[in-house]
Amino acid sequence: MCTGIRFNDADGKMFFGRNLDWTQGYGERVVATPPAARVPAAFDRPSDPKVGHAVIGMGIVVDGIPLYFDCGNDAGLAVAGLNFPQSARYAQRAHEGSVNVAAYEFPYWIARTFSTVEEVRSALAGVNVVAKPVNDRLPVANLHWIIGDATGSIVVECMEDGLHIWENDVDVLTNEPDFGWQRTNLRNYLMLDDEEPAHVEWRGAALAPFGSGMGMQGMPGDYSGPARFVKVAFVNSHYPMQTEERANVVRLFRTLGSVAVPDGCAKMADGSCEKTLYTSCFSAASLTYYHAVYDDPTIRAYPLSSVDLTGVEPVVVPPAA
Repeated sequence: MCTGIRFNDADGKMFFGRNLDWTQGYGERVVATPPAARVPAAFDRPSDPKVGHAVIGMGIVVDGIPLYFDCGNDAGLAVAGLNFPQSARYAQRAHEGSVNVAAYEFPYWIARTFSTVEEVRSALAGVNVVAKPVNDRLPVANLHWIIGDATGSIVVECMEDGLHIWENDVDVLTNEPDFGWQRTNLRNYLMLDDEEPAHVEWRGAALAPFGSGMGMQGMPGDYSGPARFVKVAFVNSHYPMQTEERANVVRLFRTLGSVAVPDGCAKMADGSCEKTLYTSCFSAASLTYYHAVYDDPTIRAYPLSSVDLTGVEPVVVPPAA
């Protein structure tokens, strides 16, 4: 399970973040990749720039390759991969005439190569996402992706009938089912309201609400993908607009906190329980990556400006003092 969101502040600057919900971590750290990094590509792509964007986000580094769970770049574009285990279907091989990208390198390839969602949207028409593992120890993860900038966001899903690019007008993503189903399902909740319901009479019986929040009667509260999608879409759309960086970071963490998964509430078939391992935020305003983990809610900041970006290898970034 996972949840991702995007919004703009009062000045039009983007904030983008996600919860990563799973049963175990993978030793993930905040990783920055310099513009001139020599990262091995899964396939020959002559169109790839020799010097791309600087990228920062959460992930692991395997054989010199940054495997980002989510990341943002120095142009203010961000991407996150979320679990999509039942529906994801990648190509089984590279296709001649296509831009072939392994699923494991997709987030980094997007963030390194492009500056805007519009550029990504245009490029994806010629992209073939391939089910190639990074090595024989790490299987291919079945994911779909939310990609955002200051203009909005899209969702990218590789399914049985091909690659889908969804316009994401609610700026959220969770897991199964596909985004089209999730977006349609919101119509089942259009009666939700942040206002206190009016007093009514039933054949002379005066009925008054108990208090605030009763306009949200019917809001799903479980931890399934559809429930989290509805709840986080409501919270993300109703949270008041903020101005300062700190207030917007608080907004993002509070919004994602509304669907964070506590230990013991989402049991897997093998008996293990998913929980929100970390919450992250990328600020396009300051090019800072923020994150907090399950056992320590302290939000730590990782400014891209603090990283030496002159090298040619991914680097683990310590938090700002």
